Amino acid sequence: MGVFTRLRGTRRILAAGVMSGIMTVAGLASAGPATAANPVTPGNFTGFGFDQCQAPSQTAMDRWWKDSNFTGVGIYISGRSRACRTQTHLSATWVRNQQARGWRLLPITLGPQASCNPRYPRYGDDPKINPDPTDGYWAARRQAINEANAAVTAAKGYGIAAGSTMFYDLEAFDIANRVCRESAMWFISAWSYRIKVLGYRSAMYSSAASGIKAIYDVRRAQTPGFTYPSDIWIADWDGKANTSTTYIPDSVWSDHDRVKQYRGGHDETHGGITINIDTDYLDVGRGSHAPPVIRCGGVRVDFDYYPDLKPRTSTYTPPAAYVKALKCMLKTRGTFNGVMSGYYGSALRSAVHNWQRSHGLVVRDLWTRGAWKTLWAANRHPILKRGAAGDQVRDLQRALNSTTRTEERVRVSGVLDWNTHVGLVAYQRRLGRTPNGMATAVTWYDLSRGR
Repeated sequence: MGVFTRLRGTRRILAAGVMSGIMTVAGLASAGPATAANPVTPGNFTGFGFDQCQAPSQTAMDRWWKDSNFTGVGIYISGRSRACRTQTHLSATWVRNQQARGWRLLPITLGPQASCNPRYPRYGDDPKINPDPTDGYWAARRQAINEANAAVTAAKGYGIAAGSTMFYDLEAFDIANRVCRESAMWFISAWSYRIKVLGYRSAMYSSAASGIKAIYDVRRAQTPGFTYPSDIWIADWDGKANTSTTYIPDSVWSDHDRVKQYRGGHDETHGGITINIDTDYLDVGRGSHAPPVIRCGGVRVDFDYYPDLKPRTSTYTPPAAYVKALKCMLKTRGTFNGVMSGYYGSALRSAVHNWQRSHGLVVRDLWTRGAWKTLWAANRHPILKRGAAGDQVRDLQRALNSTTRTEERVRVSGVLDWNTHVGLVAYQRRLGRTPNGMATAVTWYDLSRGR
């Protein structure tokens, strides 16, 4: 029989519940789509996040964006059992501002909890998950449908776009209690089904040793009629910043479908503001990735190092591939307008001189590694931290490769991954800067001056 009792009429009961759920929230079907101004969240991302019950103030979020390595942030948007029923700062404006800055939001609902959880109800008017097994735990499923409706209504009110991931917080409980376990799992099944019907992505947060293990056992048993959450958020405070746990294998929910809370409540201070948080590692969507960029009809500009260049002499010929890369990037920056060849001639010499003159460099035919750095740092200067992706990250990686120091060189991938973090830390440490592995205004300042 597996971890669950095989149930007849599962799909019929669930379908009926969906229809019932539609009727329990007036006007939900005609509420219209969430605002198109905000992107789907958390989207494609691999990196660090934190969660804290009360959404931090705008000032705190701004300071932490500049001074912490976090990009993801969990926010409690609904559920009568959450400790932060009253959110002081959370609003549609707050959500819009954070997403515009680059924060990846993880919307959380903490509603009815497992019937055997001794810590709930929290207030007295927040019911537990109904453990009645009648009609395939229909009472628990109906609760889940109503919670999903309320969560999506709240999400739309906050401007959280359709397609975003909605997390249900199922706190740790005794999975040896069969009725408690089964009612909780069928609750999650109905939640997942309804969230997907409403156009969002379903997910579940729980302790690795309880809810996560329980839902893995359901999956392993191939329980008929069960709807699984698309993503899981594993609470396993092992201190390891990854998405693995010893309680379930890496082979399930393995396609960028995981978040892991790897450290429990503790104080952290960034930008002079202290918040008590849990820390998380995210690998969601497609993971952090950067689409390829084709320049100058296909000229290669990504290399694992960038040498000094000068015009040809009787004993030296500049490498054609690097000359073409230099021409292409000077053209991209609006300085060169000649033939895209591997020849270092008068047109390139003139463009080099113009660049050097306008960037405070010594004007000469020699193009140095420092000059390469100024070229890569001449674009936008956003704050880049673990998981950032795009061509600005490639500029950072190219700039790090414009050096003779192998410990600072990185693979040009367009993603600020661990390899890039290590190279950037080495560069920052050499210059006597704070070695935080983030590309800040100070980092871009150093690179733009060829340091």
